[in-house]
Amino acid sequence: MKAAVIYENGDPGVLRYEEVPDAECPDGCVVVDAEAISIEGGDLLARATGQLPAVPHIVGYLSAGTVSEVAAGVEGRAVGDRVVALNAGGSHAARRAVPAAMTWPIPAGLDAGRAACVPVAFGTAYECLFTAGNLAEGQTVLIHAGAGGVGMAAIQLAKRAGARVLATASDDSRLEQLKPFGMDVGINYKDDDFVEKVMADTNGRGADVVLDSIAGKNLTRSIQSLSYGGRAITVGVSGRDNEKLDPVTLWRSNSSLHGVYFPSSLDREHERVHAQVQEILETVARGELRVVIDRVFALEQAAQAHRYVLSRRAFGRVLLRP
Repeated sequence: MKAAVIYENGDPGVLRYEEVPDAECPDGCVVVDAEAISIEGGDLLARATGQLPAVPHIVGYLSAGTVSEVAAGVEGRAVGDRVVALNAGGSHAARRAVPAAMTWPIPAGLDAGRAACVPVAFGTAYECLFTAGNLAEGQTVLIHAGAGGVGMAAIQLAKRAGARVLATASDDSRLEQLKPFGMDVGINYKDDDFVEKVMADTNGRGADVVLDSIAGKNLTRSIQSLSYGGRAITVGVSGRDNEKLDPVTLWRSNSSLHGVYFPSSLDREHERVHAQVQEILETVARGELRVVIDRVFALEQAAQAHRYVLSRRAFGRVLLRP
């Protein structure tokens, strides 16, 4: 089968498009023939810095397609089923073997491309907003990187929950594009001080919840934008500074800082989180939540696709197709 593989960590140029052995199917697993591969932030990190269990190594978390083989010990999956598959590696390939428990049926009417984009982005957003953040109707949430995968998912989920949604992005055109997703107030972080904007919008009270995927100075400033007893949720380190958080910033307003890592949630609370993702997939299939696909690349263009994601020009998700 064909796959995008790496022999060493590095920039997108380390990705090679090669013929590799077909995926084996151990007990408890299924083989999924890929129709669509979603490029996740974790894929970029794994390519750049992650440990390689073997070489060549196939990176990638998420893909969606059709089950072509079912191993012993598997219940509830059959050859011909269309599923989304999540695992720590192997998505950048025409075929992959994954534990059956790490798959979700694709609801009728939902295409593989949009389905592949759901589990990590929407699952992460849900865990940040509701499991960690306890966001409730009538509260105010600030979502950083609103045009990213988690950001766009969080805006929609927060709005559906009845929250007032503030979001940041790098330019006014992106903010304009976010309005149909449920954003109430857009903040251009290059031109405006988001803390001042949050305080102005809330009459000095601050946001109840902040979802921060940037860290560094941005996380420090996010905490400064919280209300008394507010919750800051850290879920990424996409920023380029190394400023360390001073815990005193939390003390002043009895605020809290909570980290979220979706794979840990899925591992430790599998039944609850797996069911939640399935419910979200059904909601997307009904058209009540949107997944935006910005560009689709051929699998052999994996290096080009990774570069495009890193350029931060995308509005929505970027896919590979075998």
